Amino acid sequence: MFTGLIEEIGCVRKITHGAASAVLHIKAYKIMDDVKVGDSIAVNGVCLTATSVTSDGFTADVMAETLRRSSLGKLSPGSYVNLERAMAANGRFGGHIVSGHIDGTGTIRSFEKEDNAIWVTIEADKNILRFIVEKGSITIDGISLTVAYVDNECFKVSIIPHTSSETTLTDKKVKDIVNLENDIVGKYVEKLLGIDSGVKKVDDKKSSGTLNMDILTRNGFL
Repeated sequence: MFTGLIEEIGCVRKITHGAASAVLHIKAYKIMDDVKVGDSIAVNGVCLTATSVTSDGFTADVMAETLRRSSLGKLSPGSYVNLERAMAANGRFGGHIVSGHIDGTGTIRSFEKEDNAIWVTIEADKNILRFIVEKGSITIDGISLTVAYVDNECFKVSIIPHTSSETTLTDKKVKDIVNLENDIVGKYVEKLLGIDSGVKKVDDKKSSGTLNMDILTRNGFL
């Protein structure tokens, strides 16, 4: 599990391509203090497993499915990436619950400066937008951010100077692709109740569409 608080901006050293997969070679320093083989590292929001580790970087395998469903396939040597180690059990929960399993990608529509902040507008598929709520949380390229506006075509976030300097988001360009992960709570609620998802409720005869103790018990939450 991650929090969406970026620890370091890494750089892609090399990409070794397989038939449909790839191996990323990423340069990093700050996060390497305690990383070992097998550890999870979020790379632009995608949870990857470190397969080899040195003092100044790591490698990670990327399967074909991940390349298809994320922006990692568009990386090239010299690309900068947001990095976060998995949350330590004794760490502070400063962002929100981030799994590193992205829901899809969005496209940057615009950047607009407002005093010390930068507004970023991102177009996304309706299957992603339906889980986004104003003042809720969204993960963009691994960054935990607060949604300031959402409609049926796009959503907006406002970036403070610290976030701008510590992540890659405002270095991107209009039409660039970013990885998106919705707040996991909304997805669990939809799955449980079958709301607008086309999924039949576990037991329509016993469920009124209202979350209650009986539904939670029958679905293993209690």
